Amino acid sequence: MLSRKGIIPEEYVLTRLAEDVPEHARYRARERRARFVGKNGACNVAHKNIREQGRFLQDVFTTLVDLKWPHTLLIFTMSFLCSWLLFGMVWWLIAFAHGDLDHSTRLQREPARAAEGASDGFVPCVTSIHSFTSAFLFSIEVQVTIGFGGRMVTEECPAAILVLIVQNIVGLVINAIMLGCIFMKTSQAHRRAETLIFSKHAVIALREGKLCFMLRVGDLRKSMIISATIRMQVVKKTASLEGEVVPLNQIDIQMENPVGGNSIFLVSPLIIYHVIDKNSPLYDISPVNLHHHEDLEIIVILEGVVETTGITTQARTSYLADEILWGQRFVPIVAEEDGRYSVDYSKFGNTVKVPTPSCTARQLEEDRSIMDTMPLSPKGTIRKRSVKLKPKFTITDEPS
Repeated sequence: MLSRKGIIPEEYVLTRLAEDVPEHARYRARERRARFVGKNGACNVAHKNIREQGRFLQDVFTTLVDLKWPHTLLIFTMSFLCSWLLFGMVWWLIAFAHGDLDHSTRLQREPARAAEGASDGFVPCVTSIHSFTSAFLFSIEVQVTIGFGGRMVTEECPAAILVLIVQNIVGLVINAIMLGCIFMKTSQAHRRAETLIFSKHAVIALREGKLCFMLRVGDLRKSMIISATIRMQVVKKTASLEGEVVPLNQIDIQMENPVGGNSIFLVSPLIIYHVIDKNSPLYDISPVNLHHHEDLEIIVILEGVVETTGITTQARTSYLADEILWGQRFVPIVAEEDGRYSVDYSKFGNTVKVPTPSCTARQLEEDRSIMDTMPLSPKGTIRKRSVKLKPKFTITDEPS
């Protein structure tokens, strides 16, 4: 009623009606295939029943890097606190064994040292340590090299000098490991992959008289990806002649791009395509097969070296059967303006319909007469501008 009266737009009312449908009822009839690789590149694989958990402890550094940030920060904090407490206890024991904490012992030793000719009286192992709290503060000062000046080691106890050396070495090792771990987490390769984008949908259309699977890839940063390579795999359930079922069979398919080979020069967005021929696993795919129940997933992997850091990065995405558009083509997004090329990323994933036969690549190869009925250059796709030139001068007959 509200939409009829013009108070609320009709498309908004339809949207609200769709949102009012319960979540379980909306997706009950649409059970799509589980992804092997997500659109963001994450692998949708859960590892269960791993019995040899000790293998992760043999590679401690990689385990720390793979942990989540809250766990990493907790381990970072606890490693320093535990080392400070441990050596604080050692300094307290040294002071206790030497009698630095007992005032009566210090009073007894001072006359003895005065009789031997020592004019300075009792000398403790560490000055200004009177309790465990002061020993803990001295442990922090030693390990982080603060040095407030109130507490210091004397030459009275060789054991205290040895503990000082050991604590400095342990502190340097902890700093190297934890700072290296945090540096690796902040500079991981997948951070750079966030600015490598793929088109949301892939398309299948004619190119040079052959059906091709096409997608668009681009880089949002000005810093380049050096030695960038791209490859594709088809993941589907297959069965061998002996009856062995392979649930996730990975089949490599040949990619082609404008510069030839798998290497790409990713300065501007490129359309990467795969010619569907008799060696392609998509040879028998038709528009009828492009639905969410089809057991088909195409994985695209882009690898290269980051120019600024020299770290190898990898960006991944995948396309399910219902994410492949038949008879579509990507619109141009690169134009020349003011003596330079500009890229309009607002049209990065836009496509237009083009004449494409609704048959498989096998049928098209066996019956080339299908191409005779296809308008390869449809009208209206390219508009020609008619420009009227005005003459800059006129020729007239002079009177005699």
